[in-house]
Amino acid sequence: MLPKTLTKTLLASAVLGGLAMTPAHAADPQWNFSGYIKLDAFMSDYQDGNAPASGFIGRQFYIPSTTPVGGNGDDIVSDFHARQSRFFFDVSQVLDNGEAITARIELDFMTVPVGDERITNSYSPRLRQAYFTYGNWLVGQAWSNFQNLTILPESVDFIGATDGIIFARQPQLRYTQGGFSVSLENPETTVTPFGGGSRITSSDGIMPDLTAKYVGITGAVTYSIAGLVRQLAYDTDNNGDDETTAGYGISLGAKWQLGKHDLRASFQTGSGFGRYLGLNTFNSAVIDANGDLEAIDASGVTLAYRHVWNDTTRSNLVFSRGWADKDTHLTGVNTTKFTQRLGANVMYSPVKNLTFGAELSRATRELESGTDGDMTRLQFMALYSF
Repeated sequence: MLPKTLTKTLLASAVLGGLAMTPAHAADPQWNFSGYIKLDAFMSDYQDGNAPASGFIGRQFYIPSTTPVGGNGDDIVSDFHARQSRFFFDVSQVLDNGEAITARIELDFMTVPVGDERITNSYSPRLRQAYFTYGNWLVGQAWSNFQNLTILPESVDFIGATDGIIFARQPQLRYTQGGFSVSLENPETTVTPFGGGSRITSSDGIMPDLTAKYVGITGAVTYSIAGLVRQLAYDTDNNGDDETTAGYGISLGAKWQLGKHDLRASFQTGSGFGRYLGLNTFNSAVIDANGDLEAIDASGVTLAYRHVWNDTTRSNLVFSRGWADKDTHLTGVNTTKFTQRLGANVMYSPVKNLTFGAELSRATRELESGTDGDMTRLQFMALYSF
């Protein structure tokens, strides 16, 4: 017989060996729920046209292409809403192969047409983001890889630097290695009819939009360089064959940390990348006299300075402008030539997760005909994050 000590040692070794041969099981998912509640209250003075109806999307937040032009100015209108309130559902898990996976679903109540201000102010939730990351891959709906989130200024308005900035969320497949990332993203072409008219939204694209971006840091400056290549497609004569042309965009962005303060800037330019700039103020292409697509050139610039007064109070000064170079023989003269907005705000956070803000802004839109319009807005907010 073997000694008891030796028997116990052999038994323990056998058990450990058996455990080592047993396949590992995925750990339980770790869930987290967070978000914020935000109340917006603002007064808007439309100096060159009538105020849109209360259910119009431009009454929820600033959209450059909706500033009225021409005509007589309207009385000041007031709006209150909590539609920007947002929810984040996050999950992380170690899979049975030992690799980690994370995922996020994000909802708010902006832009949806269902609801009114008469009695209940009820609004349907909308999907903002829904994606997972596994290794170097991101799969799902997220911010476009063509965009630089770090240069977005702190703003009382929903976006702030809207006119001249890249802003898009869409389904994509993205690969990231260090500071370099590439993605294939959902294609969509917006078209101006020959001679002008209502926007045509085409879903005829075959090739996904291709983006590439590099993010780096040099001293106190964080910067990004991004590129976009895309195919514009639309069946202009409804004969079953799409007319196509190429589009591209280049975006440069930087954030310069000046002690507690910072300076943020970006410049983007290209041809046929319209829907990525200024919330699609400009279309990607126009139909010419032969029924072909001609890409529209557009550019945008943003500048923002953030000044921190003390531990609870800071201010932001924001300028943004977007413009397009169009052939008016094709587009007509009633399309937007440029938009711009100048805004200044004060943000006060007595504690980390509670913020109050006030912002005054002046927006301008001008058509190719020279007709223009201005909108002045005073906006207040209260936000609790959890």
